[in-house]
Amino acid sequence: MFDRLQKWARTVKRDAVAIWIAARDPRVPWYAKVVAAATAAYALSPIDLIPDFIPVIGYLDDLVIVPLGIALTIRLIPEGLMDEFRAEAARREARPISIVGALFIVVLWCAAIALAGWWLHHHGFLRWPSFFLSKST
Repeated sequence: MFDRLQKWARTVKRDAVAIWIAARDPRVPWYAKVVAAATAAYALSPIDLIPDFIPVIGYLDDLVIVPLGIALTIRLIPEGLMDEFRAEAARREARPISIVGALFIVVLWCAAIALAGWWLHHHGFLRWPSFFLSKST
């Protein structure tokens, strides 16, 4: 069973690199490029949407979101092209890192924190100390 899991993990890693390659290929339809770019950016980003240190949920994105995104992308790319991208991904040793994907995740987290702060303030759970609100004379 452990060997099967290792093989599956290698396949997912290879396919993540393959769709990263596909997102840049002019032969891939535009809608497949959009899905491929989003999936590859997330899969190859050094920052996760849900950090791995959160028990159970932290690995949920790695076990569910990434494989589902890869599966959808593979269905949108013509089969012959996908075979070519997989072969190219297998030839590459270094795993590309998506800086854009990392920035997207950072912006998403900042927006979520700002939205949570606004909501807490708007509903009276968060009040600014009076010295922030007083005017200088």
